Amino acid sequence: MSLRTSSVLIAATLSLSCGAAFASADLAKTKNCVACHAVDKKLVGPAYKDVAAKYANDKEAVARLSKKVREGGSGVWGPVPMPANPQVSADEATTLVKWVLSLK
Repeated sequence: MSLRTSSVLIAATLSLSCGAAFASADLAKTKNCVACHAVDKKLVGPAYKDVAAKYANDKEAVARLSKKVREGGSGVWGPVPMPANPQVSADEATTLVKWVLSLK
């Protein structure tokens, strides 16, 4: 493999992975998640990075949190409940949760 081919493959890979991250951040904005959450600071709800840290070793986190995004919940992060978000499809919830859990 030539140096040029390697460089093109690396650039393409980085573009795809960065694109997915930006797409998920855009989805969070579109679905109004950012009204209550931010990446690195607590607003009404916990910071996304705090969620990622809390569930880092939880193999069931994607399924559990995807359900919570859609159905709402309370008690995990304090007294303020997370409202249900029926406007978020199951696939969108999974995409959002995977993105949140990828944040470090």
